[in-house]
Amino acid sequence: MTGVPEEVAVPSRRNTTFKVIKGAKAGGPTPARRRVVTVLHPADPVERVLERLDQEPVEDPTEAGNLTVVADDEPRRPAGRRPTSAAQADRDTGPETGRRKPAVPGGPHRGRALTALLVVLLAAALAGAGVYGHRWYVDRATDQAHREAIAAARQAAVNFVSVSAASVDRDLQRVTAGATGDFKDEFTRGQAQVRTAVVENKVQSQGSVLRAGLLSGDRRHAVVLVAVDATVKNVKAPDGRPSHYRIQLDLVRDRDSGEWLVSKLQFVG
Repeated sequence: MTGVPEEVAVPSRRNTTFKVIKGAKAGGPTPARRRVVTVLHPADPVERVLERLDQEPVEDPTEAGNLTVVADDEPRRPAGRRPTSAAQADRDTGPETGRRKPAVPGGPHRGRALTALLVVLLAAALAGAGVYGHRWYVDRATDQAHREAIAAARQAAVNFVSVSAASVDRDLQRVTAGATGDFKDEFTRGQAQVRTAVVENKVQSQGSVLRAGLLSGDRRHAVVLVAVDATVKNVKAPDGRPSHYRIQLDLVRDRDSGEWLVSKLQFVG
């Protein structure tokens, strides 16, 4: 027949129906669109041949060169599918549904690698947060300790220059209570002489802090400079005279009470 490729097999003497598949080439994948062409036995009468040819649909000339003929009793396979071995089909399909399993790029190894990477990143983030949190806590605690040390130094300087004959014992005791170490030992040894001088000269002194600043320190030690003004009255200056002091105080933090105590006191100007 005209338009049928050379690959068409010669039918037997009985009438055999062949299927012509549009849009395919011999030996290639079989597409879904098909139409049926009847191959007639050469011994049929001319009238019958003409009758059957008249019943055939008109062939599209654009598709005439893309026809593949297969016998009706030939096993068919779905369009677009290439034959595969049974082993390959078992690997490509699931055990229950028979559908092709979707391919996962990289497979299980990539999934484990991503999980390991996430674990590492999380551990690094937690470690960084821990380091930052500890540093923030240390800085905050150090700043608080410095503020407390400066406040203690201001009060100790005022206590040291504020003394009166009328309240000498209480004033000296206040200085001793805020002292420790060498300074406390020295002040305690000379406390009797100081008391005698204050009483005999009728001393009355009252100080006030102008400013104070931290020279150095950490959470347990501090060196603070305090500027103090005081008005001092005695038998030689009954109306009082102003005095200005610059006092440097070394302080340590008591481990038990947490209070800042003066370990050293000296006038620096």
